[in-house]
Amino acid sequence: MIHEQRTDLDGLSPAGLREEYDADLRAVIDDRGAEAQNASSPASQARQDVDAVAEESGVDREVVAALADGESPEISMADAAAIQALDDDAPDADTIVEMAWEHLLLGMSSAVLDVETLASEVDAELSAKEIQQKLERRASATLDEFVAIEHPIVDRQY
Repeated sequence: MIHEQRTDLDGLSPAGLREEYDADLRAVIDDRGAEAQNASSPASQARQDVDAVAEESGVDREVVAALADGESPEISMADAAAIQALDDDAPDADTIVEMAWEHLLLGMSSAVLDVETLASEVDAELSAKEIQQKLERRASATLDEFVAIEHPIVDRQY
């Protein structure tokens, strides 16, 4: 889950890490949809899953549908957290976002990693200033940007 502190990459690349987060979100969509009314066909049930999650999370239906279909759509951290928050064991969306970024800041500290060094290792076109703003939540971030920042931090922690 996005808000859990990661101390090991388990050999995952940034793309693999994003796939893991997509799978977590897809599981929430599937579980939440299963709580909705039973439908007469699998296709109808899939639409209900997507509709239920889109309505409850406030996330655009097309983004939820893409996740449900196994795609990896562009999604903001806030929207990913809104979907994740539908899991009964997850905190609310704001707490998920806060915890996720706080874990990265703590990881930077334990890895003795500054923003300039991080910017040189991030697999995305983000400047040190942009990374700092995202870490401090003064600028919004996509899930891809979060993963691009998270990967080198976790990789250097231990």
